Amino acid sequence: MVKKITQVIFVLLSTVIGLYPFIYLFVNRKFGLLNSKSSDLLVDTIWNIAFYSHIFFGGVALLIGWIQFNKKIRVSRSELHKRIGKIYMIMVFISGISGIHIGFFATGGVIASLGFICLGILWIYTTYKAYWYAKTTRIPQHQTMMYYSYAACFSAVTLRVWLPILIMLIGDFIIAYQIVAWLCWIPNLIFAYYLTGRIKSRLVVSSI
Repeated sequence: MVKKITQVIFVLLSTVIGLYPFIYLFVNRKFGLLNSKSSDLLVDTIWNIAFYSHIFFGGVALLIGWIQFNKKIRVSRSELHKRIGKIYMIMVFISGISGIHIGFFATGGVIASLGFICLGILWIYTTYKAYWYAKTTRIPQHQTMMYYSYAACFSAVTLRVWLPILIMLIGDFIIAYQIVAWLCWIPNLIFAYYLTGRIKSRLVVSSI
């Protein structure tokens, strides 16, 4: 029961935050995190292309990525699994590269910038490795890398969970944002490491 509830919450959060970027189509330019950006940056064409590419393509990756962990689809509908995987990979590369670019202009200066840039690099790297392992039919390694890739992707959710909590605790948006630039993804990777370790342990036990 606990596992099912956790899965439902996981899917619900992925869906809600995956759809969240579309709000930007219907609100003014000072909505959400854009409220902390300078007027000069908001009229910069390259930054705008990168920002909207990052949130929309990243939103799609978040929306479809969780489907890849559905065992029933992986086993009985392998072609669908492969197609979704390719779409996810394209979304990650576009969103990740765009995210690295806008990371240089992150609110909170160098500390926040480094956090988001590292996240973008890691997201692209783990996704590429997952793709490469799939192409070379090294499925266990592919699955492990996909856990890490989606853990990085899920930072879009954890950022929005941690940020208001940090603001309430610290009372300063800039400091909270500098912390969340790292906190939104490092614990996710630790959890992915723990999860993949448990899966490997079960496989070893079942093979004995």
